Amino acid sequence: MLELSQKLEGAIFGLLVGDALGVPYEFHGPHSLPPSQQIEYLPPEGFDRAHHGMPIGTWSDDGAQALCLLASLLHCKRFDADDFGQRLRSWYSSGYMAVDGFVFDVGITTRAAINAMSDGVPVLQAGPDDEYSNGNGALMRVLPLALWHRGSDVELVSDAHLQSQLTHGHLRSRACCALYCLWARRILRGSSDPWNEAVESLQDIYDGNEDAETELKWHIRPDDEYPCKGSGYVVDCLHSARWAVENHATYTEVVRAAIKLGNDTDTTACVAGGIAGLREGVAAIPSRWRHKLRSREMVFPLIEQLAEHLAE
Repeated sequence: MLELSQKLEGAIFGLLVGDALGVPYEFHGPHSLPPSQQIEYLPPEGFDRAHHGMPIGTWSDDGAQALCLLASLLHCKRFDADDFGQRLRSWYSSGYMAVDGFVFDVGITTRAAINAMSDGVPVLQAGPDDEYSNGNGALMRVLPLALWHRGSDVELVSDAHLQSQLTHGHLRSRACCALYCLWARRILRGSSDPWNEAVESLQDIYDGNEDAETELKWHIRPDDEYPCKGSGYVVDCLHSARWAVENHATYTEVVRAAIKLGNDTDTTACVAGGIAGLREGVAAIPSRWRHKLRSREMVFPLIEQLAEHLAE
């Protein structure tokens, strides 16, 4: 039986390592990627690395924004949209929670939302809410909320919606974040069927909300086999992460399978890696990946505070 501290450390480092591992392979189709066993921080010789100037073991916007959310929750002792919005702005403008304080990747929708906040738009009105703004930029960072939260499923879903709303306001993105949080919560609690229990809970919460029911049933389609492509579309990202987690036994296999889907490799591996690390514990993450993760010293105090919060 894994201790809580092992699960928490596994989840946070799981998402950061998955993100950093996927960075060099981003923008490549699945057929141009090296064999799974060759996927490392440093790709094989001759591979055309994405973000070539970034040192290996560097997390991207995914990991930085997840740490922004965790720091905000620990500081405010609740989800505070204004505080979280300010931290996102600090990340974008000055590299808060970024490795070396350097921001080298940001999604189009997230950039638009942060620019709107900077122009004085209230944070919960800043996120584009049209159907074409359903990228995975809110999903990639939401795991700390599920780990930190001690309220009911209804309260967790409400906060998951709000944290998405800052940058991705469409109900589809908000619902994907909610489902992911419920899935993580059940893994944290040791459920034998975490995905289906999470789906049932969200269906109950959305009961009577026609718009939410429609998004869940007809667009997210949590009960269906989904053609995973590793793309930046929030629904595909969620299903791709689920496929990687449910069809592979170890952390290493999960993140490599996520990357092998191609395309948005860092985010798919981040979303899947956080769940795999939560399920398997920090010791399941290869030590070479943990030890070569850059700026990891900034992460340990946050994990310690998270464990203290849950022990209160």
